[in-house]
Amino acid sequence: MSIKDQVIAIVAEQAMLEPGDVAMENSLEDIGIDSLGLVECIFAIEEAFDIDVPFNANDPQASDFDISSIAAIVAAVETLKAEQAV
Repeated sequence: MSIKDQVIAIVAEQAMLEPGDVAMENSLEDIGIDSLGLVECIFAIEEAFDIDVPFNANDPQASDFDISSIAAIVAAVETLKAEQAV
């Protein structure tokens, strides 16, 4: 399973949607994920990919982890995985 597919599966599960209902251009807000759901998604992503996500739940805008869309989250996870491989 690709990083994209795994991220979509994690986000869809949190939003109680089918993965096919989650589009890359969706924001988490678009699909009904609130701040608590966001934190749950971050934890699930960290666990699934064995990475540390640079995310501050108290100040999401100050984080180095782009959560503006599903595509941005996928790209950020891909970057973290690539850095981990070095």
